Order: sequence, then C-alpha cells, then structure tokens
Amino acid sequence: MQQLLQSINAPEKTLDKLKSIGLNTIWDLVLHVPLRYEDLTKVYAIQDAAVGMQVQVEGEVASADLIQGKTRQLQVKISDSNQIITLVFFHFYPTYKTQFQIGKKIRAFGEIKRDFRGNKTIIHPKIRSVNETTGLPDSFTPIYSTTNGLTQNSLHKIIKPIINNCPIPELLSSEILTQYNLIKFADAINILHNLTAEQFKTNMHKTALKRLKFDELLVQQLILRNAYIHKHRGNSITLKPRATYTKALLDSLSFSLTKAQTKVLAEIYMDIAKPTQMNRLLQGDVGSGKTIIATLAMLVAVENGYQACIVAPTEILAEQHFIKTRNLLEAFGINVVWLSGSLKTKEKQEVYPQIKDNKAQIIIGTHAVLQKKVEFYNLALVVIDEQHRFGVEQRLSLQSKGINPHQLMMSATPIPRTLAMSYYADLDLSIIDELPPGRTPIKTLLINNKRRHEVIEFIRKGATTQQVYWVCPLIEESNTLELENAVNTFNELSEILSPLKIGLVHGRLKTTEKTEIMHKFQQNQIQILVATTVIEVGVDVPNASIMVIEHSERMGLSQLHQLRGRVGRGHVESQCILLYQNPLGEVAKARLKAIFENTDGFKIAYEDLLIRGPGEILGSRQSGLPLLRFANLEEDLDLLNDAKTVAIDLLKNNPNLAQTYTKLWFSGKEHFITA
Repeated sequence: MQQLLQSINAPEKTLDKLKSIGLNTIWDLVLHVPLRYEDLTKVYAIQDAAVGMQVQVEGEVASADLIQGKTRQLQVKISDSNQIITLVFFHFYPTYKTQFQIGKKIRAFGEIKRDFRGNKTIIHPKIRSVNETTGLPDSFTPIYSTTNGLTQNSLHKIIKPIINNCPIPELLSSEILTQYNLIKFADAINILHNLTAEQFKTNMHKTALKRLKFDELLVQQLILRNAYIHKHRGNSITLKPRATYTKALLDSLSFSLTKAQTKVLAEIYMDIAKPTQMNRLLQGDVGSGKTIIATLAMLVAVENGYQACIVAPTEILAEQHFIKTRNLLEAFGINVVWLSGSLKTKEKQEVYPQIKDNKAQIIIGTHAVLQKKVEFYNLALVVIDEQHRFGVEQRLSLQSKGINPHQLMMSATPIPRTLAMSYYADLDLSIIDELPPGRTPIKTLLINNKRRHEVIEFIRKGATTQQVYWVCPLIEESNTLELENAVNTFNELSEILSPLKIGLVHGRLKTTEKTEIMHKFQQNQIQILVATTVIEVGVDVPNASIMVIEHSERMGLSQLHQLRGRVGRGHVESQCILLYQNPLGEVAKARLKAIFENTDGFKIAYEDLLIRGPGEILGSRQSGLPLLRFANLEEDLDLLNDAKTVAIDLLKNNPNLAQTYTKLWFSGKEHFITA
C-alpha cells in the first residue's frame, strides 16, 4: 500500500496533478473517498422528476436552438413521449447541431428547475448519448475532490482498479470490530468508492465512514498516547513543597485561592513530586488567576534549591509576568531576573552569569531565554505562557536546558474539551473553570461605525474618572481593508478629546518606548491608550474599564475575547464597545453574535471551533500531527472515547501492531510528538 504513484500506468502529467492534491501513494488514493455521489443507476420519467431533485432523465432531441440575449445560450428540448424538458447550456461546442441531432436519444443528469414560464429545465446537465444496448451502472458515480486538469473520468480510471484489485489489510481483531460495531476496513473502502443504491438505502455509506473515522481517531490517539508514555518515562527532578516560601506567599496574599485554583495547584504539586517529567497544560479564562498558580509552582523549585523560568511570546506579556512575580516575591529575598532580546548587550552580560551560577532563582523572559548562550545552573521547572504560540522545536530547546525539567504550559485561550482530548492527549490537562470573586461583569456593546462620534462623546465623559483602551487592528493604511490605523486614530482623538492625555503603543515602537507608555497608563498619567493588538494579553490595569475595538468584524473570536479581558479588572462596571463596518459577512456575523452573547471563554472557544474548525485554533500545535479528514470532533465524541480506549490497550499489549497501524495510515511517514 506504500507504493508510489509511479506504479500506476498513467501519464507523468496526471501523476503530477495527483501529487498536487496530496495523492502520493496507492494508500493515499485508497483514502481519497468521494465528496458526494451521482445516482446514474436509474432513469426517471420527465414527469416524475420533481423540482430540486438531482436525477437522470432520458429522451429524444426535439429541438436545439441558439438563443441570443444578454447572454448567448443553447436550449435543447428532449422528449420521453410524455413530457418535454429543456436543457440549457451557456458554454457549448460549435458542433452542437451534430451533438444534439434531432431524433437522437440522450441522457441528461442534473438538478431539475423551472424557468420563468414554469417549464422544467436542467442547466448545464451531464450528457450521454445512448442506444438500445446502453446499460446503467450498478453503483453510484463517485465525485472526488480534484484540481484543474484532472477530470473525474481520469480519477475513476485510476482509483477503481486499485479498489477492486489491491488487497487492503485488516489490522484490528474481530473482537474489537464486534465490540465497537465496526465493519472490516476493506469493506468500508469498497462501499465508499462503489456505493450501490441498496447500500445507500440501508445507510451503509455512513457505517463505512464510521470505520474510517474510528481508524483516523485511533491512529491519532496512538501517536499522542505514545508521546505521553515517552514523556513520562524521562527521569526528572523530584520537587516536594517545603512550606517555606509557598506558605509565606499564601499568607501574604490579600485574597484566598478559589476552589478551582486549589484543585489545579494540587494536581501540579502531585506531578512535580514524581521522579518523571510533568507535562501539564493549564487552561484558564482571562483573569482566572493562572499567574499566582505558576508562581506557587515555581516557588517549590526554589524551595528545593532549583531554578524555574517563565517564557512568554511577547515582551509586554513577559514583562507583566516579571513585574507581578517580582512584586509578589521581593519580600522573601528571591532573585527574579528579566531577560529579553531588547536588553542592551551589557545588561545581558550581567544576567547570563547570574543564571549560570544559580544567583538567579527565577528567570522570566521572551524567546531570548531559548538562546544557546543562556545556560542554567539547575533548571527544574519551565512555565510556558500562551503555549500555542510556541512550536514543538522551541519547547524542545527548553528541555535541553535542564535534566528533563517539568513543563507547565498555560493558555488563556480556552480549548473545547473535545479538541483538547483529541489534540492534547499527550498532555495532562488542568482547568481553572471559575473566576475569582469580585471581578465585575463586562457589558459588551455592538455599535455600527456610523455612530463612532457617539462613542467618542461617551469616552469624553467616561475618561475623566476611568481609563480607556482604544484598539486599532492596523498601523498603516490599507487600500484593500480600509481599516482605521492607530496613528490617525491617535491624532484624531488627541485633537477631539483634549485636554485628556492620550498615549499610542504599537508593535513598531522600541521596547523602551512601549514600556514607558504602558507604565504611564498604569499610573493613570495617560487616560486613553490607543493601541494595536499588542495589548491582547498580559496587560493588567484595574482602573481601565472601557475597551473600544475598531473593525471588530475583522478579528477572530479568541482575539476579541482576549482584548475584552483587559477591562473588568477593577470594581467599576466595564464596557467593551465593538465597532463594526457594514456589510458583514456570515462568518463576521457569527463571531460578533458569539462574543455579544457569551462571556465564558470555554463557550466562546466552542463557538470558535464551529466557525473556524480546529486548524486555526491549534496554531503551531499542528506541527507533526495531521488534522482530521473524516472525523468531526463534536459529532464523534463517543467514537473518540472508544478510539482512546483501544489505543491505550494496543500500546500496552501490542505495541508493534500500534506502530504498524500508524505507519500504514500515514503512508510510512513518522509522526511523533515529543513536546
């Protein structure tokens, strides 16, 4: 089944076309199941062909007329003695008179419609000439996904012999097939490529597709479960809470941990107390209190004489972690250091020795922490914030900086449960599913951009006591998107809202400039902060209670939710104003409806999954792990649970079969997630 396409008797040009749509092996062709089917197994009488049906009719050509109007069209009338139907063509050969000779018998397949006179028509039907000996096919005609220059007829000629002649292996035991009500794999493939009318009536195509879904989910779970086992075999440092720094910090807090935080902290403490590496994903909505959990986890490493670090994807987020952590721990004499690419060479040279000689106990920074020149003394715990923004290779580079340091990955972008089960099965999952008490609700308002002046007037009144974020998606003008840019908005608001102090922050500012502006905003020296989406995560200004987002229809749900989470951190009721520009597309409408109706990040994540699918949500997580082609994560949850059970059993009792299965499904390509 792993044979390359060169074994097929087809022109080189055809092989290139197949490869262009990902069909590189015989196995790829086997799994290239039809998108849909056309029923050419029977002929309908014209009078029985109802409007809206996709059917095949047969009759003799009564006329073939070229109609000149706004658009030139060919109208061919055919009759089956009881009724006449008109076939309409907008594209046709000059030899149409020969093709549609009066009295010639033809079959036409397509959707039955009615013209303005009420007559039955088919627009651009599929045509076939027939005679007394022309039979009907035994099975439905499959319609495959293809590309320009690769016809359905070509695909049929290539795929049909393979399905009929190539032996397709069955690797699952008869016990598994019986237990989970599955048919043999070869039978499933044959049904999908050669579906008969009888099989269609008994829903056998759904039964066949169920088998493909199961196998796809099974292999995915085999890969991830294998990775899970691999990760938990690696020896790591045993870290047990000493109740010194951790107790002191908990006693110093002005609040108590929520039940969800306490539960998650216990899960982390149990993991790092084991001699094997922790690989845990901590999910929590915006403002749920993940930072204090990460700090308490890092303190256990420090209590045991080891180092810990936090790595964040942006300088703003990393610096927020540094400031918060330093403020929390400065009374305990713990040395927390900051490392980012924006530091001057001299400053870096001062930090490197501290990390190498264990004078720095907690290291917080950006990707700069991943550089080879950064050497740790005894790194035991790594916290990766907004983990979906880091690739597999980057996480592996952190592994090499210690002896299998424990990994805690955090995300404020909630992932739907089924997506987490499917694509994060190699990680242990902790969820903070409640917000700390005292968080004020955020009121979300959808306002047409035509009323922008009203919003500015609202800001004028509100900014005297409260601070405001005004977010613009782009820095520069774009002729195609016509988005308001941050610079123009800053100038406009500075003029209209004088004497209020207004700041501007965007990705092209130097880090020192961004830091200075953010510090002024935090100190309320700036009342209105005009910004691009660089403030999406990590910014914490309790006095900021109004968020305005320009062109919200252009942004994703997760991004909108993250931005909204920058307000509602104080004791004043907060507003998030989403300015939108008409006309709205269907996807934009769905996004804005979801963000307007929901404040729960997990519900929003579910809506995001329905709108975008898993691909965009997962980001760099896709590296090394193909997305699902057949299974639907929401519809096939039970199947996913079954596949997970079988995967665990196979890896435990028959690891060789598990490896064989994985290689077969992915055409021999190795897929192994190790981070």
